[in-house]
Amino acid sequence: MDNLRYIRQTMERAGSFTAVPGLGGVLMGCTALAAAGVAASQADAGRWLAVWVAEAGLAILIGIAAAAHKSARAGMPLLSAPGRKFVAGFVPAMAAGAVLTLVLFRAGALAFLPGVWLLMYGASVVTGGAASVRVVPLMGSCFMAAGVLALLGPASWGNLLLAAGFGGLHILFGVVITVKYGG
Repeated sequence: MDNLRYIRQTMERAGSFTAVPGLGGVLMGCTALAAAGVAASQADAGRWLAVWVAEAGLAILIGIAAAAHKSARAGMPLLSAPGRKFVAGFVPAMAAGAVLTLVLFRAGALAFLPGVWLLMYGASVVTGGAASVRVVPLMGSCFMAAGVLALLGPASWGNLLLAAGFGGLHILFGVVITVKYGG
């Protein structure tokens, strides 16, 4: 029994985090598209920011709930060894993005936020995705590319690139993950 437990633990540590939620990604993309529409109609930069911060909170809740559901269906704990590796890779860049959001807001440099958010989220997905299936780091790279475009392009592209990234990329990769890796 000890040998079987050792083999199971070794395989779990070496495995990929497959609980990345495809359907959850699609839902996150849909809420991001709605947020982009609402944010675009805000006359005040503070309200625009509030819409996107609320969307980020909603997306986090959707992502956690969908990953937990997918893990439960697979009969694997959400925070298995690969799951913990995913979180350990994902959280640092997200935390850095949160700090940069506060700094840029305080400096009145909100035009940089779309690029920073897309770039930092992409970095989170790439590093977290190193413990996942191949398509996840690819998705992160696409978010990073959108972030670079937002940072180097005109500020007027910001909300549109947020919609394309957090909306379109989540929907696109969510469908791919759902089809190839289930739910």
